[in-house]
Amino acid sequence: MLLMPNKDWHWEYNETCKQLSISLGSEMEFLTPYKTKLLIPDALTATEFNLEHAKFYIKMLETLPKVLHISDAGIVQTALNATAAHFLLQSQMPKSWFFDVSDECVYCEVGKLFQLNCGYSKVLALVVDNGLQAATVMILSQYCQLSDSKSLVQFDTIKVMHNRLHPLRKARQVVAA
Repeated sequence: MLLMPNKDWHWEYNETCKQLSISLGSEMEFLTPYKTKLLIPDALTATEFNLEHAKFYIKMLETLPKVLHISDAGIVQTALNATAAHFLLQSQMPKSWFFDVSDECVYCEVGKLFQLNCGYSKVLALVVDNGLQAATVMILSQYCQLSDSKSLVQFDTIKVMHNRLHPLRKARQVVAA
């Protein structure tokens, strides 16, 4: 069952873990992976989970099951992290140089999945914010090694130019008559 937002939901900064969390009522708290240095100043104090946040979250709940084959809990976790990333993370400068250029021009929009190619690895990425020339994506794969000293883990975000987004390939089935 998917969690639906209600008036009791609100963002708060978890001082113990030094991470953004969302209170889902009196007995439940969801801890995002986003640490202090990534957050906008407003995220460091209690902030309401407003109508705009709820609309974005519900859009993710509707979109993600169509493109990801994961459990309901995984969908909720991804949708909550995407909502946090969209509204409460600081903007970033593009770091496209880590990724290979795509041969295809893609239509980019929030909620769409793409593949990023980094050397020999390929990772799944969800667009959480989109601009004219670049998009902030959330990594959905478990791990991505960018260089000898830098890597990304699941739910980390990075901003890349649109020309680094590779369309997902669907498996083709050949039927002989």
